[in-house]
Amino acid sequence: MTYTDLKTRAERAARSIRATTTGRPDAGHSVYVILLHYPKLGERWGLYVGQTSRDPDWRFDQHKAGYKANRAVKHFGVRLLPELVEHLNPMRGAESLIIEAALAKAFRASGVPWVEGGH
Repeated sequence: MTYTDLKTRAERAARSIRATTTGRPDAGHSVYVILLHYPKLGERWGLYVGQTSRDPDWRFDQHKAGYKANRAVKHFGVRLLPELVEHLNPMRGAESLIIEAALAKAFRASGVPWVEGGH
């Protein structure tokens, strides 16, 4: 799957998800999506889905540094894809766990061949 195909499928899948606590005063969590690429396999692109109470940029840096890192993100993480989830953030913590799992499921259902996280 090419990067363009992955991005199109991911955008469509992400737009199908809605959060109910977005923007509330007590909304302090975010979901985030990281682009994965395994160059040894050519067009091997994927997505990692996570949630955090921190800034997603900071959390991405933690993954890359190896702190509480997902192995795929540490080795194959390219960049955040904030445009996929900007309509969802911020939200309450309990909902962020639900949305994280829903995003991963939606990405898989849309045909994204490599999805990490979302637990």
